[in-house]
Amino acid sequence: MNYNEQTKLTEILAAYPWLPEELIKLDSRFKIVNTPIGKMMIKKANVADLSEKSGLPTEELLKRLQEMVDKHNKA
Repeated sequence: MNYNEQTKLTEILAAYPWLPEELIKLDSRFKIVNTPIGKMMIKKANVADLSEKSGLPTEELLKRLQEMVDKHNKA
């Protein structure tokens, strides 16, 4: 899957349902993804929004997402 800062989080999580747990390992601030409020926010959020909320620069977040996907695909 190709994604960028405008990609909706719902699209990414549909393709990679294991990703929330990996995000939490990356930074505990991502725990919000598994909360009821977080699940509502995800419906409208994109990668840029997640970057802003987490404090990680967008390019760094995209790089980390790709690393997680690559690692998971090798397993």
